[in-house]
Formats: sequence, C-alpha cells, structure tokens
Amino acid sequence: MNEIEKIDQTKIFVKEILSEAEKGHDWSHTERVYNNALLISEGEDVDSFVVQMAALLHDIADSKFHNGNEEIGPLRARDFLQSISVEKEIVSHVENIIRYMSFKNSLEDQSEAFSSPELDVVRDADRLDAIGAIGIARTFHYGGYKNRSMYDPEILPQVDQSKEAYKKSDAPTINHFYEKLLLLKDMMHTSTAKKIAEERHEFMLKFLDQFYKEWNG
Repeated sequence: MNEIEKIDQTKIFVKEILSEAEKGHDWSHTERVYNNALLISEGEDVDSFVVQMAALLHDIADSKFHNGNEEIGPLRARDFLQSISVEKEIVSHVENIIRYMSFKNSLEDQSEAFSSPELDVVRDADRLDAIGAIGIARTFHYGGYKNRSMYDPEILPQVDQSKEAYKKSDAPTINHFYEKLLLLKDMMHTSTAKKIAEERHEFMLKFLDQFYKEWNG
C-alpha cells in the first residue's frame, strides 16, 4: 500500500469512527482541518504524509468525550497506523502530534514538550477551525451539547486558568471566547495561519459586540 492508498484508507476509517460524533468534532471538522493543513503546508518545509495522517486522525478519540483520557486518542491512532503498516518513525511522530496539539496543553509548562514543523501545521489548522464563523457555531453547538448557559454576566471569564481548571470548567459559552478563542490568533505558528486568523479574529470581535447589544436590549 503506497502513501496515497494509506491516506485514502485513513479517510474511510476516520469517517466511520466519527459517524456518531458530536457534530462540532465530527468528520466535517476533521475534513476542514485536513484541508487547512494542506493549505498551510504549501508554505512550510514539512513531511506532507505526516501532516495529512495527523490531521485526519487528530480527533478520533478526543479526551473530552472519553472522561478526560488524553492517551486514548494517540493510542488509537497508533493502533490504526500500525494496522496499515506505516513506518515506526511516522507512527511515533503522528502519535506525538495528536498528544501535544491541544490548546489545554498550552496552559502548562511546555519546555519539555514535543515539537516539530508538522505539529505546528496541524495545530494551526485545528485552531483555525476553532475561530471565525465556524468556530462560533462550533462553540455554541458544544455549549448546547453540554447544556451550558449562553451567557451569565455574573460569571466572569477566567483567562489564566490551569490546565486542570480549564478541563473541569462548565462556564457559560461566551466565556469560552475569552478563555480560548480570542487567544488563538496570537498562538499561531505559521505565516499562512497567522494571516487567516486575523480576519477570523475580527469577525469574532464583531459578533461579540452585536451579541452584547442584543442581550442588553
């Protein structure tokens, strides 16, 4: 099986795995991240196969849907990659991208963390899908999925949370903009993602302005 065939096989596998997923983290999300990663890769010196496989597999077992287990995603990705005879070094690389790419991991000391240009690409691609119009839609969809209030002016955003506090938070959906989404523009690593993030960031600011106008009458 060549690389193209392995990518095609991975798409089939991921579509099946995510067929019943929460709709903000389903195949459509993965496909957008995959396309973002391809676009970003055009301006970066990276291993395209690693980028594509990590983008496709990054959300097959998101920890927030598995009792906070942060290892289940990387391990399931490893099992699948081994089943289609991907080289050991690539398996390890993809596994580490999935392990270290999430926003919550940026809330703790990263001095010993794994890094690679491929991680930068996939992480930026995923973060782009968390901002802008689709990011707003995904945020409110997940808030509804968790039955959270949209907004409570008495509950202020916690912008300097620890990783554990972030994972346990059940704050109103609007707070998530200040606790994560509005921070992502300045956390992009690649030049392409930085450019795209600017427009999406501005759109979120306009949305929030309109939201408060309507909320307050």
